[in-house]
Amino acid sequence: MKREHLAVMLAEQTSACRSAREALLAGGAFVVWDGTAPAGRLAHVYRARLRRTVRRGQPTQALAATVGILEEAAQAPLRIGRIDATDGSWSYMLFLDAAATAVLACTGVALGGRSSSGADTT
Repeated sequence: MKREHLAVMLAEQTSACRSAREALLAGGAFVVWDGTAPAGRLAHVYRARLRRTVRRGQPTQALAATVGILEEAAQAPLRIGRIDATDGSWSYMLFLDAAATAVLACTGVALGGRSSSGADTT
C-alpha cells in the first residue's frame, strides 16, 4: 500500500485519525499487515489495552472509541496497520476492512512518557 493511498483513507473515523495521518505524511514508518482477524477478537484485545493504559496513566487517542467500533463490527474480518511517528512519541494502530480499502478505526498510544491525568479514552 502506498503512503498517499493510506493518507486518503484516514479521515474522521476517530479523533486519532488526524494525528495518524499527520504522522504518516511527515514520513512516519507504516505497515498494513496481510491477513485478517475477527473484529470481536480485536475488540477484546483492545478493551484490555484500554484498561492497562488507564491504570498506568499512559496517554492514548481514541482508544475507547476504537473499542466501540470494533465491538460494533462483530466478527467482520479486519486487517491491521500501524503508523509510528518519526520522533517515536506516538504509535497508531489502524483497523481496515478485509480488502484494505477503508479505515474503520484508528487509535494512538504515547510511547514512553506517562501523564498524571490518565488516558484520553474518547
